[in-house]
Formats: sequence, C-alpha cells, structure tokens
Amino acid sequence: MGSTEDLFERGIARRDLSGDEVLSSLRFVDFLKLAGIPLPKDFRRVLEWLAREDLIVAAPGGRFDVTNLGALLFAEDLRQFGLLERKALRIIKYEGDGRTRMEREWRDAPSRQGYAAAFDAICAYVDSQLPHSEPIVHAFRKEIRAYPETAIRELVANALIHQDFSVTGAGPMVEIFDQRVEITNPGAPLIDSRRFLDFPPKKRNPKLAAMMRRLLIGEAGDTGVDKAAEAIEDYRLPAAEFQVKGDNTRVVLSGPKKFSDMAKPERVRACYQHACLRCVQGEQMTNMSLRERFALPANRHASVSRAIKNAMDDGLVKVFEDGSSVGRGARYVPFWA
Repeated sequence: MGSTEDLFERGIARRDLSGDEVLSSLRFVDFLKLAGIPLPKDFRRVLEWLAREDLIVAAPGGRFDVTNLGALLFAEDLRQFGLLERKALRIIKYEGDGRTRMEREWRDAPSRQGYAAAFDAICAYVDSQLPHSEPIVHAFRKEIRAYPETAIRELVANALIHQDFSVTGAGPMVEIFDQRVEITNPGAPLIDSRRFLDFPPKKRNPKLAAMMRRLLIGEAGDTGVDKAAEAIEDYRLPAAEFQVKGDNTRVVLSGPKKFSDMAKPERVRACYQHACLRCVQGEQMTNMSLRERFALPANRHASVSRAIKNAMDDGLVKVFEDGSSVGRGARYVPFWA
C-alpha cells in the first residue's frame, strides 16, 4: 500500500486494458531505455516491469489499469487519458514581451506524450525558441545561448515534478518572450519561495519525483534550483524571480542585463541568491564575490556595497557573526543561516 502522499499517482487514469492495449498506449520502449532495462523478448516481461514500477496495475481477467503515474510519465498521447490531457506541458512563444501576440505554440507529437518520454524533446524545443548568437572567435563560430541549458532543464523538471494535480483545468507552461522566460506550474509551493535554494523540497508527488530523478530527468539530490541559480550566475544574468500567483508558482528568467540597468529589487534578489549559494557551499558572500557575480571591476565596490545594504535593509542577508571585520572585509550570509 502507498502512503496518502501518493494518492493521485496511484489513481487510475484508464481502466480495463488488454496487454496489447497497454503497450500501445504507453511508450514502454522509452521507459526501458531510460531505466537501463534491455528489451525483453517476451512482452509479458514488459508488463511485469511496468507493474513493478506502479505504472500499471493488474486487474481481473488478465486485464490492466494504467495509473496516473504511468500516463503522466509515459503516455503515447495524453488525450487518451481523460482529464490528464490538461496536464500536458504547453510551450508558447510570443512576439515581444507581452501576451497579446502569440507567435507559435508547440504542437509536435511529443507535446502530447508523457513527461519522461518527451523530456529531451521538451528541452530541445524550448532551446530552439530561445535567442542564440554565433560570434566568430579565432575564425570559428561559437554558439552562445542567452540562457543556460542547465537552468532551463532543471526549472522545467521542477515545474513538472512539483505541480499540484488537484488544481483542475490547468497544467504546467513555458512562455517565451523576447526578454524573459516564464515557467509556471499549478499549485502554491509547500515551502517559503525564499528557501528554494537551501531547503529540501517537500514531496507533493513523491513517486513522480523519485521516478523522474531516477531516470536522470531531475536533480537526484534535490538541488535542481541550486544548479539553476549557479548556472544563471555563471551567465551573469539577473537572478531568477520566484513568484506565487494564487494557485500557481512561477519562475521568471530575465535576459542579459547590465548591473547599471538592473532595478533595485533585481540587485537585491541577486545579492540574496548569491549569499544563499555561497552558504550552501560552506562559504560567505563578500563584496568581492558579489562583484565577480556581477562582472564588475574593483572600482564599483561602493555600488555593490549599496546592493548589500539594501538586501540587509530588506532582512534578506546579515553580517556573518564570527568576529570578522566590517567594511571591505565583511562577510555576509542569508537571514536563515
């Protein structure tokens, strides 16, 4: 018996199927490949593997039921599974930075498949819609992404894994604008959004999360947001903004922006997340480390000090209490440290 935490995942998405119908409705070859299982010669062994992973359950008369977990991860077409059709990931590209002009929506076959089966195609399509540049360096073309691939992959995986399936009529979504990317999932977070970088996430969908991570789709150590934030820092992008909008959680990734063009909240958010990353790595933020994060020279020391002071005034960072000096030699940690 499963726990009350995985009631939805253990629920039945489609009932009373023959073995052949199960194999035609689920992308079992993708499951076997991702799980590292050789394709058995006897397809009864495939059904046994699917049942062992709770993707299907045996029913009377040699029939089978497909669980919500099985459909969400490996459906050939989510439209075959009733209300789960609304949980398919939508990817929309807009013209400009508003929602009035939709340029295109992803409608390729993988857009209707289960999350695990389609995940590589999801990431490839999102990447294809993001801006790239190809400067010539030493006579060779070098592709430069506007957004780090790691951040997109981890944040999309998080949106799929942590969504609240009790929120009806809504599913996860990736929206791409000229100057930002928004990744939204149904359901308010179970922890304070300010603690995404250090606090182990509470499991809303434990079996879905475990399977996705086991298949190397999500970060195994529950550090997906940390990895995304670190990649964003490496790209010198504005820090991700985590928003809670009613019954939805949204992360906003902004395109390249100079420190001088960042508004005060953007500088404070970057300062706080930098302090969080340093803290989980056993280090403390300094004026120098934050200048390096913003790619600023030493003569911008005062500007960075103002950003740190603003973050302290907002109660997000504090001086590291170990007797260290203040001023240029001060070290800082997030408020929860």
